[in-house]
Amino acid sequence: QVQLVESGGGLVQAGGSLRLSCAVSGRTFSNYAMGWFRQAPGKEREFVAGIGWTGASTYYAESVKGRFTISRDNAKNTVYLQMNSLKPEDTAPYYCATARARRTAAAALPSLYDYWGQGTQVTVSS
Repeated sequence: QVQLVESGGGLVQAGGSLRLSCAVSGRTFSNYAMGWFRQAPGKEREFVAGIGWTGASTYYAESVKGRFTISRDNAKNTVYLQMNSLKPEDTAPYYCATARARRTAAAALPSLYDYWGQGTQVTVSS
């Protein structure tokens, strides 16, 4: 059974930083691209960042480019999202997801991912 567990969310002031982690079990982590998404109340799920299966390719939403960094540690079966210069509009639950197909590059479409975590809340106060 594939499981994804996010951690690292919390309350931070605008301009602050957080690092999210997502631990994956039940799948050969190193074979799959990973992604981070968020979904604010009343809004659609939004792509934030993705990383390919080798870690060589990364892809970011325009709204977070230059502020967020996605990375992976295959030895720990974990993907990270370093978030700097946080803004109130970054407030949302954040979800990690693992790609549906093996050995793919970073991708933004939610339909390309098949397993999702339960989410970790990020709240940025102004």
